[in-house]
Amino acid sequence: MAQRNPSLSALGEFGFIDRVKKQAKSTLTSAVIKGIGDDTAVCRYSTQEHLLLTTDMHVEGVHFQKGMGGEKIGWKALACNISDIAAMGGVPKYALISIGMPSSAHTDFIHNLYKGIQKAARCFNVAIVGGDTVRDSKIVVNVALTGLVAKKHLVLRDGARKGDQIFVTGSLGNSLKRGKHLNFMPRVEEAHYLVKKYKPTAMIDISDGLIADLYHILEESGVGARIEENNIRKAPGATLEQAFYDGEDFELLFTVKKRDAQRLLKTSQPFSFIHIGEITDKKKTCVCVMKNGQEKKLQRRGYTHF
Repeated sequence: MAQRNPSLSALGEFGFIDRVKKQAKSTLTSAVIKGIGDDTAVCRYSTQEHLLLTTDMHVEGVHFQKGMGGEKIGWKALACNISDIAAMGGVPKYALISIGMPSSAHTDFIHNLYKGIQKAARCFNVAIVGGDTVRDSKIVVNVALTGLVAKKHLVLRDGARKGDQIFVTGSLGNSLKRGKHLNFMPRVEEAHYLVKKYKPTAMIDISDGLIADLYHILEESGVGARIEENNIRKAPGATLEQAFYDGEDFELLFTVKKRDAQRLLKTSQPFSFIHIGEITDKKKTCVCVMKNGQEKKLQRRGYTHF
């Protein structure tokens, strides 16, 4: 029997999100195309475009340590949101930066933090238009970002269908040790290329881990997946387990129809697109064909906050 008042650790991050999603449903209007449940929210904007909205919070001791360097932390804080916009096929536009900090925080660290945010903003033509500052016991950075996407280019997580082919944009695993989690490049150009040339049926950025994020697509699309160990490109020093579950790679994971996949694989590409498997009709089930030919069912796990 389910607990009536479980702790967050018992409920889990995704259980908590599901509860919030149900509560928020009553607030939605016809202007909301997609609320909670994708990389960004999607709202009506114009005859040609949709408005995208996303936000991420970064907390000292959970997402970063001050010793990592303010500039790198600032870059990551905005780049995570830019990666979410890319996963929808969109263009990032305007950011609000809110920071909580103790009175003892050194101004050099805060200066470098903003320097990293500004670096990412200039790189992707994002305008920083406001925010807030408050006193806190730890350093907390919250970024809210808007973007625009052409209606014909919008990609959600719920469009994958049986027979669609699964791809990622790069190598995976060992992100923390390699420092990639603080020094990644959001795949905006790759996303724009894909939506214009190959029309992905579903897409997500890999933040929680390949398998955890693949399960997000499977759940929203009501399908399953079959991937192959031989096709997983592991980052230098990474094990298969790390490639599956480490997270914070911020590569794109996407599906395309079989005919588009054949064209993508046969055509010379300006970017790296790695074919890792196929969508099946075994709902919310992911299996991996191991090197010995045996199939292994992969559990949905990855980084969670609770």
